Amino acid sequence: GAFKQCFEKGRAVVLEPVMSVGVEAPAEFQGTVVGQLNQRKGLVSSVETNEGVVYAVAEVPLDNMFGYSTDLRSVTQGKGEFSMEYARHLPVPRDKQE
Repeated sequence: GAFKQCFEKGRAVVLEPVMSVGVEAPAEFQGTVVGQLNQRKGLVSSVETNEGVVYAVAEVPLDNMFGYSTDLRSVTQGKGEFSMEYARHLPVPRDKQE
């Protein structure tokens, strides 16, 4: 029917939830914290250091956040903490869509 024709002609895109992630850890772990966010395909928007503590903010796809708590604590000797909240939906990369 009409829906099928429109669907085939349209360019359907799969979306995924993207989370706003805030990380707090001792400043000595700054490189590791930012590296982990990048490794999880995060887009780091800010990194600040204040009184020996690093604060990093990034947007990371929710699917890439599973297991992050354990990894963060492991690389920060149990001193790293993070918070996460929904930010928006973005298209899934083509390699994941197929």
